[in-house]
Amino acid sequence: MKSPERYVCVHGHFYQPPRENPWLEAIEQQDSAAPWHDWNARITAECYAPNAAARVLDGEDRITRIVNNYSRISFNFGPTLLGWMEHHAKETYRAILAADEASARRFGGHGSAMAQAYNHLIMPLANLRDKVTQVRWGIADFVARFRRKPEGMWLPETAVDTETLEILAAEGIAFTLLAPRQAARVRRIGGKEWIDVRGSRIDPSMAYRVELPSGRSIAVFFYDGPVSQAVAFERLLANGEHFAGRLASAFDSKRTFPQMVHIATDGETYGHHHRYGEMALAWALGHIEAHGLAKLTNYGEFLERHPPTHEAEILERTSWSCAHGVERWRADCGCRSGSPHGWNQSWRKPLRHALDVLRDEVAGPFERAAERLFHDPWAARDAYIEVVLDRTPSTLARFFAAHAARALAAEEQSEALSLLELQRNAMLMYTSCGWFFDDLSGIETVQCLQYAGRVVELGEALFGRSLEGPFLEHLEKARSNLPEMGDGRRVWDRFVTRARVDLPAVTAHFATSLVQDGPPSTYCYDVHVEGLETHERNGAKLLLGRTRVTSRLTLASESHDFSVLHLGDHRVAGGVLRDPEGDDLIERRAELVRTFESGDMEGTMRLFYRRCDRTIDSLDAVFRDDQRRIVERLLAPTLAEVEAAQRTLFERYAPLLRRLAPLRSPTPRSLLVAGELVLGADLLRAAERVAPDVLSMRRLLAQAKEQDLHVDRAAVTFTLGQSLSALAERLRERPTDPLLLADLDMAVEFAHRAGFPVDLWKTQNVFYRLAHTIYPEMRTRADEGDAAAHSMCLAFQSLAERLRVRLPDGAALPRLRSLRGEEIEEIP
Repeated sequence: MKSPERYVCVHGHFYQPPRENPWLEAIEQQDSAAPWHDWNARITAECYAPNAAARVLDGEDRITRIVNNYSRISFNFGPTLLGWMEHHAKETYRAILAADEASARRFGGHGSAMAQAYNHLIMPLANLRDKVTQVRWGIADFVARFRRKPEGMWLPETAVDTETLEILAAEGIAFTLLAPRQAARVRRIGGKEWIDVRGSRIDPSMAYRVELPSGRSIAVFFYDGPVSQAVAFERLLANGEHFAGRLASAFDSKRTFPQMVHIATDGETYGHHHRYGEMALAWALGHIEAHGLAKLTNYGEFLERHPPTHEAEILERTSWSCAHGVERWRADCGCRSGSPHGWNQSWRKPLRHALDVLRDEVAGPFERAAERLFHDPWAARDAYIEVVLDRTPSTLARFFAAHAARALAAEEQSEALSLLELQRNAMLMYTSCGWFFDDLSGIETVQCLQYAGRVVELGEALFGRSLEGPFLEHLEKARSNLPEMGDGRRVWDRFVTRARVDLPAVTAHFATSLVQDGPPSTYCYDVHVEGLETHERNGAKLLLGRTRVTSRLTLASESHDFSVLHLGDHRVAGGVLRDPEGDDLIERRAELVRTFESGDMEGTMRLFYRRCDRTIDSLDAVFRDDQRRIVERLLAPTLAEVEAAQRTLFERYAPLLRRLAPLRSPTPRSLLVAGELVLGADLLRAAERVAPDVLSMRRLLAQAKEQDLHVDRAAVTFTLGQSLSALAERLRERPTDPLLLADLDMAVEFAHRAGFPVDLWKTQNVFYRLAHTIYPEMRTRADEGDAAAHSMCLAFQSLAERLRVRLPDGAALPRLRSLRGEEIEEIP
């Protein structure tokens, strides 16, 4: 008798919360993610990108294959995360989309990507309108990216109730994925006797049908809990063979039907939470296939081949990460992420209540205001995702043509978009991470509060009523575990009020940023400048001009006059005047110029403060990321001056250091500091060249060793790795350039020998691709006696050894013969 079919499916839930400042639509520097700019960038480097190019090693730890894990697993990506990746991690983004296409070819036409409810709010705690919009936005985002309709949808935290399943089914979603403890009871389709499976006792090896009150149904897969837990928390990813064995061991020989072992974990498990977890995943999947332990599949393919034979009922308002249902997102239920002893999460309840009150407070006024502008306000909100995905004028025109009640004037279009932005932020403020962690002042909770701040700001402007005061009365009942953070009102003042940006602030930022080289960043605003004047005196600079600032999100627009005084270092002063016009503006500018050119800087600043609506007192007028760039530029001459002085000192006393070193006599600290600064700076300059100046780096390291000087090896390692990646990109463009091959080979060898643990990930990716495209052709030509190809093959083999990459044909090259048949000596 033939054994029933066996399948394996690994699902990765890849997700980060939206992190953009809602006034800038950009992620600002997150120091806790250092050395990366922000947590999206860090986790992309540690997880999302490595899974798109996972290494498979042989017994000698050489790369034999580089595979795209996404093409062989089931996965979902948060829509807001993909939106960020589309612009900031383009290569990885393209690899994810390509993986879905490849998986469809592999799995019978079923792509492995699943959609996700849009911004990861907890569906059972949302109202009906938000649930519907979250599903519709998730589907629309998926279709725009993957160019097909989704078969399945991931529910945030797998939090579920029947109403949510009804919405999924109504929107054409065929299946979703839940934890085993979310099943209540099961029975064979057509049968009468229910079996209680509470306590994770459900058989996870099949699909189940859930019948819904409307008469619709949806398929549900309950993943294998023990194996999923082992992957996430029991270091199963430390060994790919053990991982494969654990998956295979979950099959039950007593089952007489096709069975699927499938697991679900956070996708960040593979590389971020467990370093090299993506390699264990790649190895395990390859091992399962190679040894015929099971057939890899995804949920769409399995559902088509083996539709449900049993139906199930769910436990209402449950999730995968809270043993108490969905209490983690509204109460101090005891679920937490490792907070210090004595901390509590009693802040969760008043935070949820404050947001609920705010949401409901703006719903009625939104509906009444939007009824004047749209055929159906809530249908317009559902369709607004089209604009969120593509804010071009043509998309906006199509949107208004489809949903506006009439042709809208420019001011009415701005009002309409402001209303929809209010609603978008009113959903973003419920992103689940705001409650998941342990304190009210955490960056995830602050992010949700900033979205609430945008709701308050838009609502007060649109409806002419106070929203902030009543909201803070509720929020201040939420107390932080950190005494210095106090309560929700103090957290709001510290992290929300200070983050707000209006149109005059954009002009202040833009004008103050003009002290830097290059055009200022304008984020989600268009800034048109006219009448720019520059006046200089004794190293000081006065900038005057006029701006028209327009929000790309709401089309709100204002004109401003600006004046900025730059005193040659970090000191700036200035002002912004709203709606400037007429003779007063001309006279104001003339008085500023006269006062400045007279050398009266104090008088110039007094004019700013007396005649402007918004004053500029310092570089604080510049948005945070640009502040850092400006400070770095302003400090550059100072640092160069310090380095020059230290270099003079070091070069003068270098002979003395050489004499002291053999005597083991202590070197004065001032000379050590000078030597370490100078040699460190020279090492960085040599490392950042493309190609790196290896000979200079060897000399400098020898000098540092001789004189017992310690340089910043971490900085050199990072810089050298960046240079190697850039050099590899050049090689990708000119793969048969022998000088590039030689430069890369020399630089990689130097990094190994000098003990710099550089990141070779990008370099290996480029070389692996060339090794499987360019090298085979060269090898053929070399075997036919082509001397140039023979030389290139030798260079490829040398670099393959350095990068630990196994070439497609590992056999050594035969000795090349000349046309007269004489052997030609190989140059080592």
